[in-house]
Amino acid sequence: MTEKWLSIVGIGEDGLQGLSPIALSVIEQAKVIVGGDRHLAMLPCDDQREKIVWASPINTSVEEIINRRGESICVLASGDPMCYGIGVTLGRRIPISEITIIPAPSTFSLACARLGWSLTEVETLSLNGRPSSLLQSYIYPKAKLLILSQGKDTPAIVAEILTNRGYGGSKITVLERMGGAHERIVEATAASWSETEIAPLNAIAVDCIADAGVIPLPRLPGLPDNAYHHDGQLTKREVRAITLAALAPTPGQLLWDVGAGCGSISIEWMRTHPRCRAVAIEQNSSRLKYIADNAATLGTPNLQIIEGKAPAALKDLPTPDAIFIGGGVTATGLFDVCWEALRPGGRLVANVVTVEGEQTLFQWHQRVGGDLTRIAIQRAEPIGKFLGWRGMAGVTQWVVVKSN
Repeated sequence: MTEKWLSIVGIGEDGLQGLSPIALSVIEQAKVIVGGDRHLAMLPCDDQREKIVWASPINTSVEEIINRRGESICVLASGDPMCYGIGVTLGRRIPISEITIIPAPSTFSLACARLGWSLTEVETLSLNGRPSSLLQSYIYPKAKLLILSQGKDTPAIVAEILTNRGYGGSKITVLERMGGAHERIVEATAASWSETEIAPLNAIAVDCIADAGVIPLPRLPGLPDNAYHHDGQLTKREVRAITLAALAPTPGQLLWDVGAGCGSISIEWMRTHPRCRAVAIEQNSSRLKYIADNAATLGTPNLQIIEGKAPAALKDLPTPDAIFIGGGVTATGLFDVCWEALRPGGRLVANVVTVEGEQTLFQWHQRVGGDLTRIAIQRAEPIGKFLGWRGMAGVTQWVVVKSN
């Protein structure tokens, strides 16, 4: 069995005095100490051991740690290293059998203790090194949010996002330097937020309150059509809901959205769970901006956008768990490339509105089976002084699961 050579110790604002005897012993036995300037400054002034300060980008330091495998190294981390922390990063590269992890209370635990919130009933996210638009998909009436901050400017950014979404009455609580002698709490509503003297080390709690008349966006598939900017290439709400049900996303899965249009399918795939991932492939350059804008507005800024025409643009993409083909089904070789790339047990869903497209789906169906469905939607619209039914373009949908 490989000996544990790397330790990761969570440390709070109270420094070494807040650590357990076991944690202190682990730090004392290490030959090399890794951490940020703030954490290394907590060590005694006469500590002569080798120190490694986190580089930028941090991957440089991660590689150095890995290259020194077997040396006695201790990483000092903030709070719980496994809560959006360095422990997660190192754990992806180094077997846990070689690591000792000693966590301190997480920022989220400390915040809940200050606010009297139940940690199991709040939404948690990090905006540290991540796009602030991630917040968009977490906002809904009565939501309680705990946010790891990027720095002193993050509270103002959060307040602006909330206000622009129609949640200006939301209560914002900024908790600075929790657990230390300089701990401070600042409160205001999103619309009235004006505090500028904020400590760089802070967390943000939000009690979401919608303004009168605001209609919340659901997390379930089938967002209103007007939630998207588009040029007409939009899978309509009802068909979108049916399509996402057919794709059946589960947390952590990857979708290829081929012929993405304005990105509605891949965006709603990602909105089903924060760990769902998607790649939107679109050849129309003007639609690429629609996809990027919609992804940011609807809280999925990590959507990967590929400009190009399938099947050539699909080369070297990561293996998908599901594929949606919303455009270009008649492209030569498209099915072969998608079917070969799809993992065993994965799902392929294709929608078409033309006779030629239907012929292609029928050919694919003959080769590998699956289910063909005709989707017909009618909406009531004014006809003079009355209402009448207006049919939307019929959609033929093919769904198939690749056998193991």
